Amino acid sequence: MIFLENVKGFTNHNQGRTFKIVLETLEELGYKVFYEILNAKNFGLPQNRERIYIVAFSKKIFKEINFSFQELKNINIESRVGDILDQEVDVKYTISDRLWSGHQKRKEKHRHKGNGFGYSLFDENSKYTSTISARYYKDGSEILINQKNKNPRKLTPRESARLQGFPDNFIIPVSDNQSYKQFGNSVAVPVVQKIAENILKELINES
Repeated sequence: MIFLENVKGFTNHNQGRTFKIVLETLEELGYKVFYEILNAKNFGLPQNRERIYIVAFSKKIFKEINFSFQELKNINIESRVGDILDQEVDVKYTISDRLWSGHQKRKEKHRHKGNGFGYSLFDENSKYTSTISARYYKDGSEILINQKNKNPRKLTPRESARLQGFPDNFIIPVSDNQSYKQFGNSVAVPVVQKIAENILKELINES
């Protein structure tokens, strides 16, 4: 069987031709294909992260395939940003006056152009953040945490790990910048876990 994940926009790449070729190729190789767009914010993670998940089973091996995404589409576990935040955070994660000023100027410039680009500010009561990406290490603009009487701050690497569903005992052996890159490129763990559980049911049924 095959388990794939990609950004939501993959389905529209080259006017949908790329995605169509992937599906047709898997079918030609003898696989029955299932796919769905799922959002991490529905799986107990306070992050708006939509991804396309593709699961394919060899029709030679699996005689009857009952796999379905329907159960996963109905999941709606609420959370809030405060669930992943630390109470005490090193001052080094508070952005500088210069960076904060630059963020505000860029956002105002984009606002005048009529688009919504620029930094995004959240607090502990926010239902979810923007999608964390591999570029988060650069300036943290997509997810800034509001602080009373201070400039906003970036997430810490540990908070970034929690945002993707990694447990607190997960060891982070690399630098902050590498952590941001790797967690930004990672998958949302609870989503993948739920899909994997359903895949396991098919493996058990077939055996």
